[in-house]
Amino acid sequence: MGVTFPNESPQYRAARNKLLEREVALRREMEAVAAEIRALPPGGPAPEDYEFDHIDAKGAPAKVRLSELFRPGTDTLLIYHYMFPRHRGDKRPGPSVGPVAQLPLEEGPCPSCTALLDNWEGAIPHVEGLGANIAAVAKAPIERIAAFAAHRGWRNLKLLSAANNSFKRDYHGEDEEGQQMPILTVFHKGPDGVIRLNWASELLFMPTEPKQDPRHLGTVEPMWTLMDLTPAGRPDANEQLEYACCRTEVQANKQP
Repeated sequence: MGVTFPNESPQYRAARNKLLEREVALRREMEAVAAEIRALPPGGPAPEDYEFDHIDAKGAPAKVRLSELFRPGTDTLLIYHYMFPRHRGDKRPGPSVGPVAQLPLEEGPCPSCTALLDNWEGAIPHVEGLGANIAAVAKAPIERIAAFAAHRGWRNLKLLSAANNSFKRDYHGEDEEGQQMPILTVFHKGPDGVIRLNWASELLFMPTEPKQDPRHLGTVEPMWTLMDLTPAGRPDANEQLEYACCRTEVQANKQP
């Protein structure tokens, strides 16, 4: 191909060209998997037109149906199951300031889910501009979710609460013990108006190899895929709600 960079050794170029062949094969496989997702037979119809709690355009608590989450002229809806409350076994620190700082740890938001939604916040106008709809659904009360989102600076993400319906349990965003699960569900509304599950990140429930997380959303986690490109790779650490290195003065001065 003739691509070289300043002062590279022949050994580096040979190894890099060999790796590039695998990257091409990976790209081909990713395209093939995406095509198979598009070719899936119709999934099961939603058992009901679930009613969620949300905050309306006037800033007041309101109700919204699953069917109403599809903007006119659109037929695709992605819903991420936000672990808020977090898993009871998650002992990472909660936020030190803000509207949920005083909650018991087990009632607060999952740091990993929060990091993912931080990553997606800026992408949402593009996703929706290209014709899809996207939302995150938690089990916590909507007022609590909205207060945390505002403190976090989220403006684009549509946030829902399933505190008063069975949506999360029905679609494996909650296990039999009531523990929250971070699955992504993708719905399609057909010409007949029937809403069906199109795809879900079921890789979440598949066995993993040693020191490997489920990566059920591995291709849409920008933070981790960026770390994969570094010499050290992914650190042996989990996402946090706050990092000592990166707390800005504005964040530090926010009031609860």
